[in-house]
Amino acid sequence: MADPATVRTDARRHHDPQVRGFASDNYAGVHPEVLAALALANGGHQVAYGGDDYTEHLQRVMHSHFGPTAEAFPVFNGTGANVTALQALTDRWGAVICAGSAHINVDEGGAPERVGGLKLLTVPTPDGKLTPELIDREAYGWDDEHRAMPQVVSITQNTELGTVYTPDEIRVICEHAHERGMKVHLDGARIANAAAALDVPMRTFTNTVGVDVLSFGGTKNGALFGEAVVVLNPDSVRAMKHLRKLSMQLASKMRFVSVQLEALLAGDLWLRNARHANAMAQRLADGVRTVDGVEILYPVQANAVFARLPHEVSERLQKRFRFYFWDEKAGDVRWMCSFDTREEDVDAFVLALKEEMAR
Repeated sequence: MADPATVRTDARRHHDPQVRGFASDNYAGVHPEVLAALALANGGHQVAYGGDDYTEHLQRVMHSHFGPTAEAFPVFNGTGANVTALQALTDRWGAVICAGSAHINVDEGGAPERVGGLKLLTVPTPDGKLTPELIDREAYGWDDEHRAMPQVVSITQNTELGTVYTPDEIRVICEHAHERGMKVHLDGARIANAAAALDVPMRTFTNTVGVDVLSFGGTKNGALFGEAVVVLNPDSVRAMKHLRKLSMQLASKMRFVSVQLEALLAGDLWLRNARHANAMAQRLADGVRTVDGVEILYPVQANAVFARLPHEVSERLQKRFRFYFWDEKAGDVRWMCSFDTREEDVDAFVLALKEEMAR
């Protein structure tokens, strides 16, 4: 055991801030304008649990993006946002239809089912996107007591495969779901990147086309932490504030979540960050396309590039830059760009890829 007298108690830097990789936009730090907003909100006392001035003002900011009936419920993280939102949309016997690649199915540790107590009905998709035809593979059996009742369709914008729904595609999904008595949830962990890619306001593919509840992502867009459940259709949910508390997502010092979302959304910081991340992904894709033996798997529409290359090349390259395998057996990898990815980061990565492919 270390001698307490020799242990440093002052804060110090433990990493090289010049090192950037392509593993995840969660690896990025906090945008300086968000850090400044956190400092602005600090000092003095504010009412806890959401009764503060910053959370109140956030509602007006959300109205500017999603209309006057939108109500935001800040939460700690994306899984919490999704689980809380889906609980608010379902009964105890309810089920959620989603893509097999959906984050709620693949990357949330079973939380929607174990914590939320709901059933996921998954559908395989070629590009991460649901369609009415794919939804109908699981949209049946509402009167069958032996089967979990399909009550919600959950889509992700942009998808886990980096593809982007058009507003019309989401409109058709919403109409199809509503006609069958189901509601629509949108996992918007990277909603800013989708809006930047489409060059439209976020409302264009959310409340305007019929989405009932949105999980709004801030962390991947430059926040320190914090997301929000945004109720777009007040008639679609019940007892949101109680479910947020029950789901352990009620922050006591909520002003520090709300002020980050305000910093992103009150101006154009959210859009600037997303456009930059998307542009870096396009630059990366353009560079990778010049490398023989590397295949880009899906359209590069937001801030992700999915590729297939020899497994041993990826393993060598991972020693130089951080990134993840997507399907290790197939040799598929995912490269993510962030708001702080630099052109020189991309160019250095492409050069390293070329070097490793040539070995």
